[in-house]
Amino acid sequence: MDFGLLFSLTEVAHVWYVASTACGALAGAIANFLLNRHWSFEANEGAVNQQARRYALVSAGSLILNTFGVWGVTVLFKIHYAISVVAVALLVGFFFNFPLQRGYVFR
Repeated sequence: MDFGLLFSLTEVAHVWYVASTACGALAGAIANFLLNRHWSFEANEGAVNQQARRYALVSAGSLILNTFGVWGVTVLFKIHYAISVVAVALLVGFFFNFPLQRGYVFR
């Protein structure tokens, strides 16, 4: 979902790839919360308000890391933004999102 929106906005609507990255990350975060709460972490019993607040904090950090990470990797290494998006998303997902969601948001 997030990659689909990002690439559609950038390639079809000609939105700057950095802004598209932020929009995709936001859309992905909303869908991801619902999937993680009900399926990945099976945290249906927890208070949704507390989980949502903690998730919003983690997602804000993720959005910042993804957006500036994609911009930085693209500019620094002079590579196509699509390669940067995948590389940064994997790093942020494995080393930031998953540990914080498992240990902080949906504990």
